[in-house]
Amino acid sequence: MGRDDDSRYLSGLSNLPAPARLTVGVISAGRVGTALGAALEQAGHVVGAVVARSEGSRRRAADRLPESEILDLSAVVARSELLVIAVPDDTLADVIDDVARAGTLRPNTLVAHTAGAKGIGILAPLAELGALPLAIHPAMTFVGTGEDTGRLRQATFAVTAADEVGYAIAQALVLEMGGEPVRIAESDRILYHAALAHGANHLVTLISDAVSALNKAIEGPDGQSARDAATVDGSGIRLAERILGPLVSAALENVLELGPRALTGPVARGDAAAVADHLAALRGLPADRAGDTDIAEAYRVLARRTAGYTDAPGDLLDVLETK
Repeated sequence: MGRDDDSRYLSGLSNLPAPARLTVGVISAGRVGTALGAALEQAGHVVGAVVARSEGSRRRAADRLPESEILDLSAVVARSELLVIAVPDDTLADVIDDVARAGTLRPNTLVAHTAGAKGIGILAPLAELGALPLAIHPAMTFVGTGEDTGRLRQATFAVTAADEVGYAIAQALVLEMGGEPVRIAESDRILYHAALAHGANHLVTLISDAVSALNKAIEGPDGQSARDAATVDGSGIRLAERILGPLVSAALENVLELGPRALTGPVARGDAAAVADHLAALRGLPADRAGDTDIAEAYRVLARRTAGYTDAPGDLLDVLETK
């Protein structure tokens, strides 16, 4: 559908592409839903009601969206001009079916989900009822506090819509929340989400592994407490994190600015002997959890991937072959 039928989108909206004040419903009051709800309220919209089924969700709604009523799904859908479905990806289809079966969705309602890997296709049951489908995913991690809403002002949002009118509305909503909208095609949503997961989720694993290994080094051969490690003030509290923090923060800033040219260290230098020593030391660590891939293997795989960004010598590639 194109601009020739813009009238179906104008209920509750004016002066496109900037949305007028909308009555917003949120399903559900999780970390993402409350962050987006609070951001939309700060932009002047009204979060009239939320679905909050668990005790934790009810507490979060009361804290983050105190003026919003907690109602059942049917009632939230009925009163919403903009319905935000912020549920885990694996429950999204079921919730959409619940909304469709509720029978309270009004034509021209804006319906936006926040799942990164999904476009608007999954919203087809609601589009068939006259809703305008939007996929709006913030590229941000959420912890469930007020900081989440502030972080949205530094985030990009992947937006997918059915046509230019839908894109205009989605982009305007994102801009109102202080974010930066980026168009992602329906067919590219999974690749987009995979890239984010690889960069953010696996970074947590990587740093957790590094902290674990560094703690072993700080403890030393006698297994002394990190609290007793030799520091100027004698404090070993979160010492591994304090050592890694400035280094990994600088590395992140550098790679975001310079790309692979930011690489340093033994792989970048082609130092096969140093990498072999690293692997030997890491292979000597006890496994933290039965059945886990050990840190040494994770190091080897990532080092092999790192070597692909360099003109790695043959002896280094030999060290990094599967053993």
